[in-house]
Formats: sequence, C-alpha cells, structure tokens
Amino acid sequence: MPPRPPVSLPSTAVAGLATRELGVADAPLLQRFFDENAAYFMAVQGEPAGPSEARDEIASLPPAGWPFTRKWLVGYVEAGGRLAAVAHVVTDLFVPGVWHIGLFIVASSRHGSGDAQALIGELEAWARDSGAEWMRLGVVEGNLRAERFWAARAYLPLRTRGGVVMGARTNVIRTMVKPLAGGEPASYLGLVERDRPDAA
Repeated sequence: MPPRPPVSLPSTAVAGLATRELGVADAPLLQRFFDENAAYFMAVQGEPAGPSEARDEIASLPPAGWPFTRKWLVGYVEAGGRLAAVAHVVTDLFVPGVWHIGLFIVASSRHGSGDAQALIGELEAWARDSGAEWMRLGVVEGNLRAERFWAARAYLPLRTRGGVVMGARTNVIRTMVKPLAGGEPASYLGLVERDRPDAA
C-alpha cells in the first residue's frame, strides 16, 4: 500500500486547545514548555532540558538510512498562546503504514486530568484515518509513569535495546507497538524485522 500522508494537522476536542505545526520560529515557545515541564527530561535524561533542546527537537529527523515520509511536530496551544502538549510523529517509518511517536509530552499541570489519554486517542485516530496501520514508540525502562501509560493504551512490548545515551543517563529503551487496524504482532515483525526481540 503506498504512503498516504495526512494533508492537515490532527484536531483536538480538548477544551481550550488548538493544534498547530511547530517550526523554527516556535523554538522559544517550545523551549519555554520544555523548561516548565522538567519532569519528563529528569525521567529520561537525568537532567533538565538543555538550552538548545527545542531547536534540536525541531531540526531532528530519523537516522540516516531510516526511510520515512514526513515528520510532524504538533503543538497543542492554549488560548493565551502557551503550549499545553507536544507530539512528534514520523509517518511511514521503515515501511508504509508504520508511524512512530518520537515524543509525547503533556504539561505536568494537566496530569491526572485525562487530557493525555484524550490527545493520544485523537492522534491515533488521525494516524489511522491517514493510512497508518501501526503506531510505534520507544519508552525508557524505569520511567514507570510512561510505561504504565502506554501499556494502558494497549501498546505491546517488543525489543529492548540497552546502552542508549540520553543526556546524563544511559538507558534501556523498550520498543512498543499498537495495531491501529486489527493486525497481530507477528505481522508487524514481518514488516519491521529490526524490532524483533531477538534482533541484533
């Protein structure tokens, strides 16, 4: 099946929020969001976001040799202009129909509100409506809040990979995947062999 990239941003029904694609001009806005929500960075990097974290995130792309169609950096913006959440999504990573969440952060002040569950549900629906069959991500082992969140959203653990340096920490990353169109993990692993649990 050929890639079918989305032609518009995901929408959101979360009260008071609107979506917009973040670009270079939004680096100060994104940096402020990162600085105000240090819990994520402490959990995965062992230190707060660095001063160039936003610029690096805006410029980041998958590694060389990893085919993909498009990167989206989606900002969820409050009426006053501040960010409430951010999602980094890569479409058709490795093969058509596999989408990857590279980053998903909801403001700490919204934790426990149900907003994270609502936003990720909308993101998955947007991906599915745009041709995605699988949603893939990596979670840091030991980041218990994130591990519980993704497991509750029916993401399935696949491969683990150690020795991943992130800021001041060296992490073990667990690859997880969720079928968006009723597929089985074996079907996914036939498409993306690098995510097999026994992959080198």
